[in-house]
Amino acid sequence: MSQNIRSRETVCIQGGWQPKSGDARVLPIFQSTTFKYDDSDKMGRLFDLEDEGYFYTRLANPTNDAVASKICELEGGEAAMLTSSGQAANFYALLNICQEGDHVISSATIYGGSTNLFTVTLKKMGIESTLVDPDLSEEELLKAFKPNTKAVFGETIGNPSLVVFDIEKFARLAHKHGVPLIVDNTFATPINCRPFEWGADIVTHSTTKYMDGHATSVGGCIVDSGNFDWEAHAERYPGLTSPDESYHGIVYTQKFGKKAYITKATTQLMRDLGAIPSPMNSFLLNLGLETLHLRVPRHCENALKVAQYLSSREDVAWIKYPGLEGDEYHELAKKYMPDGTCGVISFGLKGGREAAVKFMDGLKLAAIVTHVADARTSVLHPASHTHRQLTDEQLVEAGVDPSMIRLSVGIENAEDIMEDIRQALEQ
Repeated sequence: MSQNIRSRETVCIQGGWQPKSGDARVLPIFQSTTFKYDDSDKMGRLFDLEDEGYFYTRLANPTNDAVASKICELEGGEAAMLTSSGQAANFYALLNICQEGDHVISSATIYGGSTNLFTVTLKKMGIESTLVDPDLSEEELLKAFKPNTKAVFGETIGNPSLVVFDIEKFARLAHKHGVPLIVDNTFATPINCRPFEWGADIVTHSTTKYMDGHATSVGGCIVDSGNFDWEAHAERYPGLTSPDESYHGIVYTQKFGKKAYITKATTQLMRDLGAIPSPMNSFLLNLGLETLHLRVPRHCENALKVAQYLSSREDVAWIKYPGLEGDEYHELAKKYMPDGTCGVISFGLKGGREAAVKFMDGLKLAAIVTHVADARTSVLHPASHTHRQLTDEQLVEAGVDPSMIRLSVGIENAEDIMEDIRQALEQ
């Protein structure tokens, strides 16, 4: 193994914080809004982006940066930044390269909150979005591109549709049109998939999910591969390739090279919009990351057992789990995630919505919560909860059957989880 490439297991434990002699062994919580300097010139150089350092936590904080560095190494990226939520990460990832009059292409089978972000909020800002069936042929997908398309977006594993995103296909088409591919890797995590290795340019995460893993801290992350050549498409991305008058005329690509995208997002978007995580939340996230490589395989192992059990029951009308043989995305999952997919299962009961509600109300071990990818098993009815803003037509487009139950399988004993499901179904 190269000295500069460490295993993901080691990075989960040792990445990010590199204590020097006499430093705290464990990542400290720098719970401070500001940082002191002895002379004015040093502070001025920080504001001019001439020196690296800390002066205000909205822009940068040592605890936050250490955790961002760990996630960056896990993904094999060039630079990363933390945000206050996964929604903020996706918003910043797009807004960093889009403005009024621009266009985005996104897979339709994504998280309902992201669909709303694209089709409602960004639309109000003058950024149009086209949602496409990720299974369309390349010929059909090509028709979605416009002269003003600035980015393509998808989720490694759709939430809660569990559609596996064909990263290579979308990367190929995006690059053919000179635009980057942004992939939300929340469900797979870098333990099971590293989208950069398949052509993605930028990766986002809701760290609230598996990375935190304990339902303690809302957060997000943006990681840039450093591979997209912004200068080659300078006219399309003037925010990165022309002078930023709000920072003394700096041209990000010229001054920061492969770190241009994240530097701009930090110094411009975070400066103006401020969706920074608290250092305490980043500290808790780091604790979760230290066991990510242990928890994710257990989630996948338990989920496969539960999926196989649900498949055997006559009262289950259908089930989606890409790790299950026979699932329509099983082969694609084996390509991108040979070691496992995630711990989330989607299924429907023959009794429809009414049966779904009765089942969820009968669970004792699993809890009905607006969360997923927690150490504890949880359940949700997307049409009534996370996707309730969508019409029935939009639900279908997003791959969400109105009767769908989203089961997030935890890391408890698998037999106990299955027994809880059995007793709830047979009440």
